[in-house]
Amino acid sequence: MTARIGRTDLPQEQQEAMRKAVKIEIITIAYTSVTIALIALVVGSSQAMRTAWIEDMLSLLPQIAFLVALLFIRRRPSRRFPFGKHRAMGVGHLVAGVALLIVGGNLAVEAVVGFLRGEHPTIGTVVLFGHTIWLGWLMMSVMAVIVIGPFFYGRYKAKLAGPLHNKLLHADAAMAKADWQTTVASIVGVGGVGLGLWWLDYAAALFISLGILWDGWRNMITAIEDLIDKRATSYDEGSVHPVLRDILRTLHADPAVKDAAVRVRDLGQVLHVEAFVVPRRRRLDLAHLEELQRRVVGLDWKMQDVVIVPVSTLPAEATRYV
Repeated sequence: MTARIGRTDLPQEQQEAMRKAVKIEIITIAYTSVTIALIALVVGSSQAMRTAWIEDMLSLLPQIAFLVALLFIRRRPSRRFPFGKHRAMGVGHLVAGVALLIVGGNLAVEAVVGFLRGEHPTIGTVVLFGHTIWLGWLMMSVMAVIVIGPFFYGRYKAKLAGPLHNKLLHADAAMAKADWQTTVASIVGVGGVGLGLWWLDYAAALFISLGILWDGWRNMITAIEDLIDKRATSYDEGSVHPVLRDILRTLHADPAVKDAAVRVRDLGQVLHVEAFVVPRRRRLDLAHLEELQRRVVGLDWKMQDVVIVPVSTLPAEATRYV
């Protein structure tokens, strides 16, 4: 656990949110490991069940990436890593996205090829407590039970992602909340085989794999954009980060500043800010610049690095209005 991210001390609310996030990620890993073992016992020859099983294994990636990244982002900046290691969170996000994309694509191809070949999946019977039972009933029962967890912990993670400004945690929450679709699809596929509609199994497998593909694509693109320094956005990618507006208001409110613009990059949970100011007079003294910097730093706990640069002309690519 850490009360610090790089050189940034976390406020009490964020410290508590971080503790809860670590705890729920560990619980999720334990819960998912149990569900993987349960599905393995009943997976049979159903393509839908196999795809759902692999999807469960892949869903561990964001949690593992989050916990591993925490080991790096707490470290202070050094001469070798002058901006700290905050990008570790983005790298974990990217790795998880690429893995989902590749495996999802492979599973989608398998579902389509199996359907085109007309390979009819068979679901046999098992002897349980002296009674012969169709394995499909066990498959559907297991899937109906394991859907309960993601429905609750997905919402819980979504609430924590905001205070922590953590896009990886938000992506993990979105995947968990969508897990019920995977479960329902697998139940439909198994039920279809039982009714003689063998193609429903492949249709369900394709639906699940397309969901994996979408999760992979969305996470990969978000991670890549942040790693190549897209303008900072809110944790859910819904809008430009509101801190840009706050910074500009603070700079414009200073009587010594004629005009201002900012460039803000998202380092993974904290922000790097370059603020450009056009002085009303020819120059701004050092003390005034340092005071401006302190005001900007005080706006938000996520301000990891703030640089105030006096210029005669604002850079065209910098944000002037939000």
